[in-house]
Parts: sequence; structure tokens; C-alpha cells
Amino acid sequence: MRELRLWLARLALAGLLLLTALPAVSQTCSLCYTQAASSGQRMIRALQGGIVILVLPPTLASVGMIFVVYHKRNPVCRDEGAPNADAW
Repeated sequence: MRELRLWLARLALAGLLLLTALPAVSQTCSLCYTQAASSGQRMIRALQGGIVILVLPPTLASVGMIFVVYHKRNPVCRDEGAPNADAW
């Protein structure tokens, strides 16, 4: 149970860092900024939706791969109460 809490805390911290870093990174593209500034409200919403569509699948794939690798890392010693397989 302690490992789950630690994992969830790390995931929450990573999500917080990601959410705070995205506004800072998105301001570096001058072309996107000028296009969004010169367009109407509808185009701005479409641009924001496009950004989410482009960012979401790789992020979900990365989180899914990390989840699978984390759970497959050592299937023998997963249960702490089980006897060690190396001890004869």
C-alpha cells in the first residue's frame, strides 16, 4: 500500500510539473502566437483543440508504457510477504 501511495504521489508531481510547464513552452512559437492573435475566437478554440489532440496521444502512450514497465519490472518479488525465490 505504501508503494502505491508513493507511486501516486510521484504521478501527481509529474502531472503538476507538466501542467505548469506547458504555458511557458507554448509561448515560444512566434508564428502560432501571431496567427492566434490575428484570428477570431473560433480559430483560437480550434487551435487550442488541435494542440490538445497533438499532445494527448503521446502523453497517454508514455504513461501507459511506464505503467506496464513498472508492473512488469520484477514479477517474482512483487509480493513482499512471499518467501524469496533465491533462498533455498
